[in-house]
Formats: sequence, C-alpha cells, structure tokens
Amino acid sequence: MLDVFRGLKNLVKVSHVHIDSPVFRLHYSITVMILVAFSLIVTTRQYVGNPIDCVHTKDIPEDVLNTYCWIHSTYTIRSAFKKKVGTQVPYPGVDNSKGKLEDRKSYGYYQWVCFCLFFQAILFYTPRWLWKHWEGGKIHALMMDLDIGICSEVEKKQKKKLLLDYLWENLKYHNWWAYRYYLCEVLALLNVVGQMYMMNRFFDGAFLTFGIDVLTFMEDDQEERIDPMIFIFPRMTKCTFHKYGVSGEVERHDAICILPLNVVNEKIYVFLWFWFLILGILTSGVVLYRFVIILSPRMRVYLLRMRFRLIRREAIDTIVRSSKMGDWFLLFMLGENIDSVIFRDVMHELAARLHTHTKTADAHVQHA
Repeated sequence: MLDVFRGLKNLVKVSHVHIDSPVFRLHYSITVMILVAFSLIVTTRQYVGNPIDCVHTKDIPEDVLNTYCWIHSTYTIRSAFKKKVGTQVPYPGVDNSKGKLEDRKSYGYYQWVCFCLFFQAILFYTPRWLWKHWEGGKIHALMMDLDIGICSEVEKKQKKKLLLDYLWENLKYHNWWAYRYYLCEVLALLNVVGQMYMMNRFFDGAFLTFGIDVLTFMEDDQEERIDPMIFIFPRMTKCTFHKYGVSGEVERHDAICILPLNVVNEKIYVFLWFWFLILGILTSGVVLYRFVIILSPRMRVYLLRMRFRLIRREAIDTIVRSSKMGDWFLLFMLGENIDSVIFRDVMHELAARLHTHTKTADAHVQHA
C-alpha cells in the first residue's frame, strides 16, 4: 500500500519546462494527487476491515445484515438531530421511525465516495491534458536547451539566431495558440465551480455551505449546537431488514448501524470544501488577469518590464507595439524558461529588427 502512495509523488513532479501558470499547475498536480490519495484511503478503509457494523440478532447472521445495509443504504430521522442525546434519543439522528417515512434521510452515497473522488481527479486533469495536446511541445522546441546558459559561443549564437528567425517570421500568428491556453484556464475555473455543485447534489444540497456550517458549529454554544458533519456523515444510522418468519409471515428487523468510514469521509470533505474554495478564488483572479491582458497592451508592457528587468524599456515598448497578444504570451513563457541573459539578447535583437522594419516601411510610405 505504501508503494501505491509513493507513486503519487509522480503527479506532483512538474516538468522543468513551464508551459502554464502556477495556479493552473495546482489543478493538475497538487489537487489530482490529493483526490487520488483520498480515493485510495477510502478504498482501503472500505474494502479492508468493516466499513459498516450493524447490531444483529441470532436469526440474522452478522455478515448478511452488514452486507444488506451497506448495499441498500441506511437512514436517520431528521427531527432526531434536534433532540437531546442521552434522554430523548440515544444518538443524533437515531429515533423511533414508526410512521415517520417523510422524516427519513437516506444515506447511500458512501458506496460511491472512492469512485467519485477518482472521477473528480480525472476532471481536474482534463484541462491540462487538453493544453498539453494543443501546445504541442512548442515551448520545449523553441528553448533548444537555452535554459542552460553554459554552452559554446558558436552554439549559443546559432540557437539564438534560429529562435530570433522563428519569432520574426511568425510574429502575429500566435493568438489562437494563446487563446486555447486561456480557454483551458477558464475550463479549470468552471471545473472547480462545477465540482462544488456536483458534490452539493451528491450530498442532497448540504455541501455548498458545509465549510461555513462547520466554522459556525465551532463557535456556537456547546449545549445547543448541531454538528453539521454528523448530519451529512452520520456515524450511527438505522437499517430496516425484512425476512420470512417461522410461519411464513414477513418479519421486520430494525437494526442500528455504525459507519466508521464516515469519520474519514467527513475530514476529507471538510478539507476539500476549503481547498476548492481557495482554488476557485485563485483561478478567478487568474481568469480576470487574462481578460485585462487581452484588453490592455499597456498592462502587457508593464508585466514584461516587471518580470524581465534586464530588457531595456524601449525594446519592450517596440515589441509589444508591433506584436499581438499571442506573441506576448509566447515571449512571456519563453522568458520563464530560457536563461535570462540569452532571453535579453534575443529580445533586444528582435526589437532592433522591428525598429528597422518600421523605419523602412515609413520611408516607403513617405516616398510613395
């Protein structure tokens, strides 16, 4: 089992070639690893040991009752959560269920938690898979090992010329490439928000406010408060088992069941509520930042100046003025990966070419 968890570290290993933002990497590395780890924890708890223990009689074998209640779900009585434990009810949610069919709250989700967590991990990795497919190794190909500044001058000069020629010849042709990455970031945001609503549906509408309810519960008066974790993840429930009696009549057996697995489930989903909230806020900020970049060339100039201080201001102004948003994104990604001195030289040479080309074009217009 430990070998399986050790294998999860491969999900955290991020390539030395950065083709996306740090927030986007949180989605497909840290979050995927967390969800897969939780899925494995729940799976081992579910299939190794007893995920459910029901109080049985001599007429009903223990394994039969446990298996039946696990498969056919269990239930609690909603009104019993508000009653005083020890005097009115033996445990929150456990009460006489006779004539209270409408007051029952059924729990059948616990069989699906491990599968649901794994499916969530796949959804979190999907935007990364799409971008990796669309990016097509462009950044890695253009780098040409220029992230390591230690190489012969002849080799360095040749590689810089190849990179410069590519940027010159393909200037203004990278918009669609960049927009596809921005689409992946929007998909990542929609995925986080969508998963919050999906889990809310999974837990019968009790998940969206789950984290707030837990914080409120901790601050409430100890005598009056109702634990929201017990309401969604009850540790003790009821199960009704029917069987034929000696005379052929149908007998009803009302069993009390303990769900030790819910002790793990409640901790998992409290963590996921806060993690998804943080991830959603960060990703919303990134998507807003992308809209600003698309609409404001001045912001692109400012960001390049802030990030790459070795490059002259006039060179950055010339490049941004003569290029499109997609070119800015490509240059920014290249700057994140290439040696800073080499990237400075390439940017200065590109700016010089653009300046010369603009001057020549203006001269032709004046003569015409």
